[in-house]
Amino acid sequence: MQHVLRISRKIDYGLRAMIYLAGIPEGSVVPFREIARQMDVPEDFLAKILKTLVDQGLVRSSRGPYGGYTLARAAAEISFLDVIEAVEGPVALNVCLDGDDACGRAPTCTMVAVWREGQDRMLDVYRQAKLSTLAPPRPKEGEGAVDLVQLPQGQVAAR
Repeated sequence: MQHVLRISRKIDYGLRAMIYLAGIPEGSVVPFREIARQMDVPEDFLAKILKTLVDQGLVRSSRGPYGGYTLARAAAEISFLDVIEAVEGPVALNVCLDGDDACGRAPTCTMVAVWREGQDRMLDVYRQAKLSTLAPPRPKEGEGAVDLVQLPQGQVAAR
């Protein structure tokens, strides 16, 4: 039987939403229901995740009839690790690396160096994976599954 190190649904859904937002035209906002539909994420869960992403400064929200969500900064500046840590907190491959729950065997443990190297490599991969390289190509005006509406301040909203 194979054991899998699992990524939580919260992380998976947060990453899906962020990758979707990275693929919409710049200046656009998308209602959370549209993100949920496009990314196959439960609406109630997504609403909580998006609130967290807003609170962490990765996403901006706007209210009103053309309200929705957009990235708070360029997709090229947001990494997998940024999203993971925003929704779940710091990543630790093993409890001996999280700083809070050390087992006390670190001075004599022969495994801690391996866990640390594994974690460092994993975090480096997540740090280098930017949303801009993972997002599908941005649709040209008039294309795509979302009908976009031009707003007065030059923004665009999904209808």
